[in-house]
Amino acid sequence: MMKQLLFTAIVAIGAATTFAQDAEVKRLKDESNKTIKKEPEQKEGWTKGGVFNLNLSQGASKNWAAGAEKFSFSVNALANTFAYYKKGRNAWDNTLNVQYGIVNATSIGTRKNDDRIDLLSRYGYQLGDTAKSRWYVSALVNLRTQMTTGYNYTVEPKEKNSNFFAPAYLLVSPGILYKPNAAFDVFLSPVTSRWVIVNAANKDIRRLFNFTDTTKGSINEIGAFLTANLKKDLAKNISLTSRLDLFSNYKNNPQNIDVFWTNTLGFKVNKYIGVSYNFDLIYDHDVKNVKTGGLLGTQLKSLLGIGFTATF
Repeated sequence: MMKQLLFTAIVAIGAATTFAQDAEVKRLKDESNKTIKKEPEQKEGWTKGGVFNLNLSQGASKNWAAGAEKFSFSVNALANTFAYYKKGRNAWDNTLNVQYGIVNATSIGTRKNDDRIDLLSRYGYQLGDTAKSRWYVSALVNLRTQMTTGYNYTVEPKEKNSNFFAPAYLLVSPGILYKPNAAFDVFLSPVTSRWVIVNAANKDIRRLFNFTDTTKGSINEIGAFLTANLKKDLAKNISLTSRLDLFSNYKNNPQNIDVFWTNTLGFKVNKYIGVSYNFDLIYDHDVKNVKTGGLLGTQLKSLLGIGFTATF
């Protein structure tokens, strides 16, 4: 009896294993036969849109044994907009990214935790066959700054380290653009002019941005520049916007490449509720630490929020 049961169990396991293997082989064949989905081509005329996020959070405690803030409140707003134009061989892309956030807590008072204005405009003229070519002769202008005063809170008293147009980065760059579809592109320029601007109202912090002559309002840098952009729907309700800028200053330590990498990942729960995650990485060899006077090093910032979201 035991031999029969054992034989039956072995046969059943073998049959199940064979079936599972057959199913797996069939799945792999089906996967290999699937057609790869191509990204859509950019449409003729204007393509406009954007996303707006408003995230709020609040907390309170009283006699909490584990320790907690008595009161905390934060608000973060983000608006990413774009306007793309294409007609024949001409392509004109414009993006505007505005972010701002503040946090208030009993122990630290009110501080901002996000602040950015980033405007980019790029024109390209398509080379070769308009139906096949993905290459453009191109030029772009980019302006980055912030809205309000920033402080270093690691020193006492706090010390101002940034403000509106202090700094501002203005970049003018002719180059070559590779744009295979509407979701991804890479721009490369061997000769780019960049200005680091700190206005007269904030001349006291020019030293933090490598101004050897603090009587001047700007520094001009010449170098190589690359920017890569990705704007893609990862799933039905998940979108990713990513941009990577690399700049090498020929005049000063060209081996030290400045990096600006910004990412926004959006999860849409329903029409008006969404989750957003922002991750930024900045490395600028010329920016100094307020506290030590040495190089600031790699700057990292991330924000996770749940709140109102609108796509338009």
